[in-house]
Amino acid sequence: MTNMRTKILFLVTAAAMLAGCGVLPGPLGGGGEERQVASEPQTASQKQTEAPAAAPSEAQTTATAEELTAIASRKVTHNDSNLRVDITGLKRQSKIATLTWTITNLDEAPADWYVGNNLGSQTLDWTVSGVTLIDSVNGRRYRVARNGTGEDADCVCSRVNVRIKGGGSLEMYAVYGAPPADVTKVNVELPNLGVFTDVPVS
Repeated sequence: MTNMRTKILFLVTAAAMLAGCGVLPGPLGGGGEERQVASEPQTASQKQTEAPAAAPSEAQTTATAEELTAIASRKVTHNDSNLRVDITGLKRQSKIATLTWTITNLDEAPADWYVGNNLGSQTLDWTVSGVTLIDSVNGRRYRVARNGTGEDADCVCSRVNVRIKGGGSLEMYAVYGAPPADVTKVNVELPNLGVFTDVPVS
């Protein structure tokens, strides 16, 4: 868990430096904010075409959910797997905000849940870039920050081409442009796993 938090701190610092240099995109770009509108279907040209590296046989468990303090939690079922999602933090730091959460597989081994592209923003996206923050007061959605403005820019978030074994858990993170200072709660939407409402921003 220490290594994971060190990595997150490094990436948050790097994202802040990139934002200061104008590398992180602004409104309507990846990692920026946008007015909340109905999503449109992606065209074939918008989807990634390269396959990722082969998935490990199981996830590396970074921490059990019990070791982290959850600020929001829910149980869900996806692809016949019973899971618990714990939001463990949504911290504002200057112009960015970092979301951390843990997914625990409540089934018994040897059952496993493949994270894969279930939290991605495109069909062949093996990251958590599809996880978004929704400011319901101002009607804005915040998408994961990226390290550039091109279509191939990497998200500042976890790569999850992994499996979570039964009884295991995996901690994940994503970095966003921070909502306005007067926004103290947002909704967190995880593709395929539902929406957490009124998650506090600290």
